[in-house]
Amino acid sequence: MREESGYILPGQPADAMKAVAAAREEVRELARRTREVVEASGRSLAGLQFEPGYWRGDLTADTTLESDFVLLELWMHPPENGRWSPPSRARIDKALATILDRQSPDGGWPIYTAGPSEVNATARAYVALKLGGYSPDHPALARARQKVLALGGLQAANSYTKINLSLFGLFPKQFAPTVPPELVLMPGNLLYEMSSWTRAIVIPLSIVQASGVRRPVPEGMTAEELFVPGQKLKLPKKDRLSAVFNQADRILKLWERRGIRDIRAKAVREAEKWMLDRMRYTDGLGAIYPSMMYSIMAMDVLGYERDHPDLNEALKQFHDLILETPDRLEFQPAVSPVWDTAIAMFALGEAGVADPGRMRRAADWLMDKEVRRKGDWSVKRPDLRPGGWAFEFANEFYPDIDDTAMVLLALEHARASDPERQARVEKRAVDWIVGMQSSDGGWAAFDVDNNWQLLNKVPFADHNAMLDPTCPDITGRVMDALCRRGYTYAHPAIERGVQYLLAHQRDDGSWYGRWGVNYVYGTFLALRGLRSSRSPVVTGAMRKAADWLRSAQNPDGGWGESCVSYEVHRFAAAPSTPSQTAWALLGLDAAGDRGSPAARAGVQWLVDRLNSKGAWDEELMTGTGFPNVFYLTYHLYRHYFPLLALAAWQSKAPEI
Repeated sequence: MREESGYILPGQPADAMKAVAAAREEVRELARRTREVVEASGRSLAGLQFEPGYWRGDLTADTTLESDFVLLELWMHPPENGRWSPPSRARIDKALATILDRQSPDGGWPIYTAGPSEVNATARAYVALKLGGYSPDHPALARARQKVLALGGLQAANSYTKINLSLFGLFPKQFAPTVPPELVLMPGNLLYEMSSWTRAIVIPLSIVQASGVRRPVPEGMTAEELFVPGQKLKLPKKDRLSAVFNQADRILKLWERRGIRDIRAKAVREAEKWMLDRMRYTDGLGAIYPSMMYSIMAMDVLGYERDHPDLNEALKQFHDLILETPDRLEFQPAVSPVWDTAIAMFALGEAGVADPGRMRRAADWLMDKEVRRKGDWSVKRPDLRPGGWAFEFANEFYPDIDDTAMVLLALEHARASDPERQARVEKRAVDWIVGMQSSDGGWAAFDVDNNWQLLNKVPFADHNAMLDPTCPDITGRVMDALCRRGYTYAHPAIERGVQYLLAHQRDDGSWYGRWGVNYVYGTFLALRGLRSSRSPVVTGAMRKAADWLRSAQNPDGGWGESCVSYEVHRFAAAPSTPSQTAWALLGLDAAGDRGSPAARAGVQWLVDRLNSKGAWDEELMTGTGFPNVFYLTYHLYRHYFPLLALAAWQSKAPEI
């Protein structure tokens, strides 16, 4: 008997029949409320569309962005006669206010909401506040200093913290890893074995380091108090291979002093050209905060005058990342219009509440954002025709496989003004993502077979983002997008994708989530990909995954997962969030579970928490930049994912 579905056997006792009838009525009432919530949420989400046709929510992170902004301002406007009076003082003060406001009670700063204090975020916040004029005796700085020392001091900071401080003499240069511009001259396309974002960061940074420029700090400024007394400074050493790279780093430092100047000059020229080429047709180098910041510093040391159009454009694009109010300033690490537009369109379309006119405007906008030029990905796929979409408004060198798959899903529900053009665009996108499948059968974010583990041993690789390997979450979404366009498990690409997902399922039934926190995210997308494949060999894996999702549910009916799961390599429960609850429900739906008590409780959790604006409130971070290093808050996740999950459940409610 399936009580939750209302099935009863002949001759059952009257009280059992009453219980089943009550359960049926409960489901009907939940379905009625869900319809109301879907309609209200759909109206609210539609109202957030910008006039040109796109959606874009804020994208925020931790305070390291505001802290590094203060360093960049110091770089561009150094002190005179020991006194620092930058023209951007008002913005700096707002950034400092944002930093102070997010200090934890223990004196430190976390890298994710409600997380523990972290040494890099805390050290960088301390330095920014001190540079901004706060006395070391200020209570906030005194507590921060104690926390930095308790966390191991600057000796325990990562390479990028050390490098940034070394540019101002606040950390000994000999113990900051060297990033040589000769990387661009290395044979075998070594540079392209690094992830796209690492490439975009290290090339301008190498120019800055090669210049030997060290900017002054305000008189009396030092960070000596952040070093643990008596603890030696050294380059990071993970194992014997790391020790080899550390020795290579020492050789590079000797090369900087005594190397052949013509080779170094050629490397800097090539690095400059590489950087400038990739600043065309884009919203800043790589369209992400760190590479944009270093490109500004690189152009400065290369002698670009302050009225140079390339430098001015780079500064404008960098400042466009700012979210500013009269009292506060917060930086976004990037902007996400293509991503937000695609998921919003898909959610509205799946919910059946999409306005055709709005969807047409969105489709037309997406058509205009199609990538038509070859980027870094073409180094390994030189014969593949360009297609697809980037994450941002413009980032032609780095179209995103995940975004492209999501746009293809969205365009199922929209018709552009020119249907023939839309068909051509979609065909190019499908061909491109099929061509970007890696040799292991999975898909990565930007590149193919970007998994050379040796690179994780270099001294500046401790940002945990040196590579862009395939991952279950992107693989599942790509398979879902392709299979909705007629691909099946009989196609070699889908068959290999299925085998990839089956091989990467964890013993507990879950999948790792690289770009969302974490196992709930990976599991929901892997399940949707497997369901769409219609492969006859995936039933057991999907059943096991559904069991895991139900086991991870919180007592309140929702789902929540902490960023700490990346550190402990297993699911770590957190208070329920709308986005993660939605992901779990979408995963259960993909596995065929729509009527279990767990699924109904999750739906109830979302229905009960719709706010007066037709959306949901969410405090915890559920997006992932670099696991264990950098996390993200996508401010629209709390809106379109719950709408999508409730729409999926509502459409099946009559069957329950």
